[in-house]
Amino acid sequence: MTSGIEGAHQVREYLTIYFNGEAYRVPKGLTIMKALEYAGFRFTRGAGCRGGFCGACPVVYRLPGDYKIRVGLACQTAVVDGMYISLVPYVPLVEYVPKRGELRPDPGYVLKLYPEISRCVSCNACSKACPQGLSPMDAIQAILRGDLKKAAELTFDCISCGLCSLRCPAEIRHPPVFRLVGRVVGLYYTPRSKSLEERVREIESGKYGKVFEKLLSTPTSEVRRVYEEFLKTGRLPQSLEVG
Repeated sequence: MTSGIEGAHQVREYLTIYFNGEAYRVPKGLTIMKALEYAGFRFTRGAGCRGGFCGACPVVYRLPGDYKIRVGLACQTAVVDGMYISLVPYVPLVEYVPKRGELRPDPGYVLKLYPEISRCVSCNACSKACPQGLSPMDAIQAILRGDLKKAAELTFDCISCGLCSLRCPAEIRHPPVFRLVGRVVGLYYTPRSKSLEERVREIESGKYGKVFEKLLSTPTSEVRRVYEEFLKTGRLPQSLEVG
């Protein structure tokens, strides 16, 4: 039987984490990001959507009694008592961004820009590190087999956190490689959308000019209200409808 105080207020459990070597007592059940904020840290970079989709908060950590260095996203990984943590707000990956006219639908073209992919030994370390559950290793192997469409399909949900590249013994720059492949596939293999081309022509003709002007002059709070209402009803206010 609990006392009156315990019954009125749930007793909160605390645990100890180590961030950059310093110990901090934080409530149990928090994500790494929330635990660090509880400890007094303010994220000025390395934090984005906080929902596991932007890849801005990669983290490396060790658990007590475990020799492995583990990786994850700070906004998704829960703290554990005795956890040692270090944030990786940015993974340095030199990227080549060719102009549209330079892109070629050729695996050899990708290999020329990123020759390190030929060093892939299929160790699967990159796939084990992926917080999205993707298989970067399979995508790299697809590129080496000449199947760019397959590689683009396998990496469509890549959030470019860079954790795969951190764990890769061949030092492959996976995110830039996958972005390049996605651009190539989008340009040469993806069917053109007729409806999109039609909408672009409408925009260029000025059909939506008055609507755009009204949106730009509308307070953000009102735009948010209209958007939420549209999600519920599927209808825009008459002032924003286009005939």
